[in-house]
Amino acid sequence: MRDSTIVTIVLAGVALAGLSAGTGAQTQAPLPAAPAPGQVLVSGTVPDEASKAAMLQRVRELYGAERVVDQIAIGNVALPPNWSAYVQKLIHPNLKWISKGQLKIDGNTVSLRGEVANEAQRQQIASEIATSLNPTYTVNNGLRVSAAEQSLLDDTLGKRIIEFDSGQATIRPSGKAILDEMAQALHKVKGRKVEVIGHTDNLGLRESNLALSLARAEAVRAYLAQQDVNPDMVAVSGQGPDRPVADNASADGRARNRRIEFRIAQ
Repeated sequence: MRDSTIVTIVLAGVALAGLSAGTGAQTQAPLPAAPAPGQVLVSGTVPDEASKAAMLQRVRELYGAERVVDQIAIGNVALPPNWSAYVQKLIHPNLKWISKGQLKIDGNTVSLRGEVANEAQRQQIASEIATSLNPTYTVNNGLRVSAAEQSLLDDTLGKRIIEFDSGQATIRPSGKAILDEMAQALHKVKGRKVEVIGHTDNLGLRESNLALSLARAEAVRAYLAQQDVNPDMVAVSGQGPDRPVADNASADGRARNRRIEFRIAQ
């Protein structure tokens, strides 16, 4: 019985996709060396030059030939039926959404891990993989949504409150200064949908507070648009008094609850 081995594709120093062929006892290929930043390292073993050439061509088309480092060996490995054709389908353009992860095809088992920008990307990649394989394959989806961009927004806002005129949706100068900084942060997360969420304290009618929180979120979106933030990337909602972060019994607590929140849409 011939051995199965693994081919791994590594992008920017982290495994992005891996491919393995075979049945029977497994002899794993040596772990690849870490690539330079921006390189795509392809390593492992395939049964013939045709399989190697087809795989490399597909990877080079996807990432650019100048970025691909070839460490694929030719060896005595067994392939499941139509394995090479399935590999071609799995090296899909949407794999470029993945970072800090690995897609490994080990015989008829596909394991996927790493970070993507949002939940929609995670589900789309998983769906495309599942529909490109026949029922004999098992898919383990370990993709997760990256927290890096949310951390950028959280760090920019910090503990500060974007203040408005009392009972109004008019942003005060101190609030505009904060939003100027937020605009710069939002420019760094282009292509991501961001939700601006308005919150109030619990004084007054809930219905009025819901309307006020939404109006304030809309005022923030309008101000950000003046700072060249695309309004289409900004969704707004108003939560009114329903999600307090402090006790409304004190003036300080109510002030903390009257806030604007920025969330990367999942």
